[in-house]
Amino acid sequence: MTKLGDNLKIDSARLWDTINETAKFGGTPKGGVRRLTLGPEDKLVRNWFRKACEDAGLEVHVDALGSMFALRKGRDMSKAPIGVGSHLDTQPTGGKFDGILGVLGALEVVRTLNDAGIETETPICIANWTNEEGSRFAPAMMASAAYVGDFTTDDILSRKDHDGVTVGEALDSIGYRGEVAVGTQKFSGFVELHIEQGPILEAESKTIGVVEAGQGVLWFDGKITGFESHAGSTPMPLRKDALATLSEIVLATERVVSNIGALGTVGEAVIANPSRNVIPGEIAFTMDLRSADEGKLEAIEKGVRDAIKEIAAHRKVDVAFDKVWHKPPTHFNKDFVNAVETAATSLGYSHRRITSGAGHDACNLNNIMPTAMVFIPSKDGISHNELESSTQDDCAAGANVLMHTVLALAGVASK
Repeated sequence: MTKLGDNLKIDSARLWDTINETAKFGGTPKGGVRRLTLGPEDKLVRNWFRKACEDAGLEVHVDALGSMFALRKGRDMSKAPIGVGSHLDTQPTGGKFDGILGVLGALEVVRTLNDAGIETETPICIANWTNEEGSRFAPAMMASAAYVGDFTTDDILSRKDHDGVTVGEALDSIGYRGEVAVGTQKFSGFVELHIEQGPILEAESKTIGVVEAGQGVLWFDGKITGFESHAGSTPMPLRKDALATLSEIVLATERVVSNIGALGTVGEAVIANPSRNVIPGEIAFTMDLRSADEGKLEAIEKGVRDAIKEIAAHRKVDVAFDKVWHKPPTHFNKDFVNAVETAATSLGYSHRRITSGAGHDACNLNNIMPTAMVFIPSKDGISHNELESSTQDDCAAGANVLMHTVLALAGVASK
């Protein structure tokens, strides 16, 4: 029996091996991972995860949106488990840490507790949430959003990707539409381990980020309708150029968010029927606006909408600008945040309080239960990129903080 205390550590080499093993499912030549949600590569990693959890003695079940839950029993099964985990899907040009570390770190915590013969008072449940990334289906974090009641299951099942495939069809194609209703698996709280996806921890030489808040997010789908005409015979003042309009909108958005102190990104833009000698007549685009302050979110939305209205009138085009998602800023549970900070301190890791720039499933779950997050550094702040990287030592540190946080929250059963 291993003595409980700060000397209880996860197996760093085993965690690192699982990270690299799962990176083979959708691995890219540049060392990244392309594992779009509910695609064939996602099926492979899900199958791997199911077997790994069952080998660790966990009971695995899948809900109607494909989210996977692996339960480790506690002494008191009348208590809802402490949830841990994240997601296994990636961006089209993703890395092998974003989300994956949270799931595999949680698995390593369970394996370590098994090796040490430690029974917790409260059960522990590892979650792999479906479509956190939002790169194939919108919105991002859709499964956890449905779990907390922001969307109905039927609504999410009907969402389509760019090829017209619905979530329901995609789930059926890989065999992961579960029979358990969304929300059946209860939690008493949730702790998510993740890479920072930003440069702060590395720049300050901190090993652990104690996440106390998360930015709010607004997503928009836009469509500019101008008029296609000949590039050589249409005078500049008579053009209704959709691309020139979008250029002004992008620059106006930069001004608005910079003045308010927020973030704004046009991440997608598609010209309909493009041709080098035709003035673009129609463009579809997306916009992502973020701030940790709800008041600033409201201000930047108004500022962008006002700018679009003015630009459309000047350019003599029509612009549709529809809000498709609103995630308010997150403020994590103080007791859970303190538990993360206490674990980092007791283990001797340098750390700081931090706000998450990205959205996470824990941000959704925080609406209905106490939640916290543990960050580790991202090399050069890079994420959503094949070059995404974190060190083995930092991954192990994050998993150790996760384990000791969970032990503090779940309690150790007395013998």
